[in-house]
Amino acid sequence: MGAVTTAVIAIAGLVLGWAAIEIACKPCLEKGREAIDRNLNPDYDPDDDNIRAPLIPNPPVDAADDSDSTSSLIKTV
Repeated sequence: MGAVTTAVIAIAGLVLGWAAIEIACKPCLEKGREAIDRNLNPDYDPDDDNIRAPLIPNPPVDAADDSDSTSSLIKTV
């Protein structure tokens, strides 16, 4: 009976350890799993990723165009 108890305690320890690592490293593990999924996907084309896309694709146009303003970027933010 002692061997069964030891085995149950060892398995419970492994499960709790695995859960702790999953919770602690969740962001890193998710990024890694997404990268693996992309690489294993036969329909994925890395050339389709638009890495150089602007943060604001269609910036708002101000109605009043002040020519004496020094920085229009600060006004739009």
